[in-house]
Amino acid sequence: MDQPAERQQRNLQIDLPVENEAGVPADFARLWHTQSTFVIDFVAMKSPPISRRDPETDREVSDLPVKVVSRIRIPPEQVFELASALTKQLDAWERETGRRQSGPSA
Repeated sequence: MDQPAERQQRNLQIDLPVENEAGVPADFARLWHTQSTFVIDFVAMKSPPISRRDPETDREVSDLPVKVVSRIRIPPEQVFELASALTKQLDAWERETGRRQSGPSA
């Protein structure tokens, strides 16, 4: 019986254009998906929140003027690798800084 072919190792040679080196500041990200793609919208606030009263509920609400500064589309297969890489980097950041980032589940 034939042995399965070994998977060839791939080394990425990433080219980061000079104009992208500084990155793009974002305040938060929104994640959504279609049948074939996961989309991450990185969003930056344009101004402070604007308070107003909702006419339907008569409750005070804050509108956040935001702008998508970058949209990334990745195939579903890459989401698992991205989640793993984010977890590893967050663990390293926590070890290096000695702090844990608080969030909705914390």
